[in-house]
Amino acid sequence: MSALPPPELSVVELRSYFVRKRNALLVRGKFQQLYLDYYLHLMQHGIQHKEALDQMLKDTLAALALHLCSRPHDETTAWTIHVKEPQRANLFVTGSTHPGRVTGRVFTEDVKQEGEALFIAQTTRPNHPTRQSMIEFQGADVFRGVEEFYTVSEQRRTRLFRLPDEEFVQISAEPDCDEIWLTGMQLENVLEIEQDEHLTLLETRGYQFECGCSVERLLPIITRLPKEDLDHIFEDGVAQVTCPRCAAVFRTTKDQFEQWRAANAA
Repeated sequence: MSALPPPELSVVELRSYFVRKRNALLVRGKFQQLYLDYYLHLMQHGIQHKEALDQMLKDTLAALALHLCSRPHDETTAWTIHVKEPQRANLFVTGSTHPGRVTGRVFTEDVKQEGEALFIAQTTRPNHPTRQSMIEFQGADVFRGVEEFYTVSEQRRTRLFRLPDEEFVQISAEPDCDEIWLTGMQLENVLEIEQDEHLTLLETRGYQFECGCSVERLLPIITRLPKEDLDHIFEDGVAQVTCPRCAAVFRTTKDQFEQWRAANAA
């Protein structure tokens, strides 16, 4: 069982602020280093995306990290976004704050979702019931999908903005928010917000692009296969296992797999 050692990962810092007199929460951060680690991951595992889908996945990773930074520390969130433009695909991202990491992948094979674009969210938290929601949204702009998710499922307004140099900003309504101000926000307002509004720093959190998967964690998937399927995937003596969360590719020989299965037999 082998894979290249993971590269040293960078941590991107996200800062959350309370916008006084507007009663809004602002989260911002620059994602160049996280995107660099994302591209190193693609190179390491020989993964290639079409340019449009690549950008959509990057946007979704940034949106998820901003969302996590605004949520309780012990939440884990997974989003699946079904899109039909530029081609039918599923974008999957997941992440948590402890540890602070996000990961994701694109599915383009056997995607059968019809109708409008869908945004499916699942949130887990210790000692709380799992929360799930699904909403439709128009078009292929994942930021608009996140904003619609907030409006329908979170029942509060949020806005996402793309700034220069891979910086992103999310502004979300808190109780008694000035929603007319929030709805009317434009990019130029966001660029000048530190001069125009009173921002109070609340917290700084760090996130990496990292899945945490390994061949040992993925082998239980193989053990559930029927014998004839096991014989097929080991036909050449080596099986390939793909992580369902980040599309990382691992390989293991039949002998190594049998040794692992024997050592982990109940």
